[in-house]
Amino acid sequence: MIAELVAELGPLWHERHQARLASRPRKRALVAGAKHRLVFVDRLLATLVHLRHGATHDVLACWFNVDRSTITRAIGEVRPLLAERGCTVSPGVRLQTLTEVVDYLGTSGTTGIIDGTEIRVRRPAVGRKDRDKFISGKSKQNAVKAMVLTDGDGRMLFCSPTRPGSCADITHARQLGLVKLLADGPAVEILADAGYQGLGAQTGGRVVTPPHRKFKKNAPDWYEEMHERQRNAHSSRRIRVEHGIAHMKNWRALARHLGRREHMSDIVQAVASLLSHQQTADLTSARQM
Repeated sequence: MIAELVAELGPLWHERHQARLASRPRKRALVAGAKHRLVFVDRLLATLVHLRHGATHDVLACWFNVDRSTITRAIGEVRPLLAERGCTVSPGVRLQTLTEVVDYLGTSGTTGIIDGTEIRVRRPAVGRKDRDKFISGKSKQNAVKAMVLTDGDGRMLFCSPTRPGSCADITHARQLGLVKLLADGPAVEILADAGYQGLGAQTGGRVVTPPHRKFKKNAPDWYEEMHERQRNAHSSRRIRVEHGIAHMKNWRALARHLGRREHMSDIVQAVASLLSHQQTADLTSARQM
């Protein structure tokens, strides 16, 4: 996997690096000046170790025998490249936008599953105007939220940019344009939890949520049994997205983020991209055995 990432991202990183050098006035030739002490392979490895194990920039600087600012700059350059890769669904085929995901579900006849996940972040500074919008109504903690979409087996297909924790799941889905894509797109089935109730009516039944409870009080026994059976059947199909999110949360960068909140979109999308690549590689190997 490391070799594939180097072959794919190395030329792109070099191209962007040369473009940055050429875009600013220089007093020396383009190839003059100090040479990199950290080659691209080491930059990639430092970024992966930071995302997977949560190693600090100071620790990574000691490991690679460079200054901490070099590690910070390297991670800041490589992380967006990982986030832009998209999620791998087969060797050489990636889904980078929600539109591509909906088209893929319609073409392949695959059932999708959506859910929101929260990542704890630092509390905004005192006096910040929008300080309260990061407080999650669910966990009562400062967090950001991302929408995850997997297939029926829990394989990662899409991870959205993050929003402040106070944003409701259904609001986030609408802001991403999911309603319009499903209403105007192919006939697909997407499972969701009760946080997305209302999308089914807006998308022609393409979003399936748990059944509403018709009896508020004193429900007959037969209805309680039927309602519980329907909810369990829906939950047993939808639980795979929770497994996909759990695999993402195994990456220490998503356990709790202590850095800048502005970086969280790149972090969650980079982790989703790497995770989907590994899942596709494992599935391909299993089929070949």
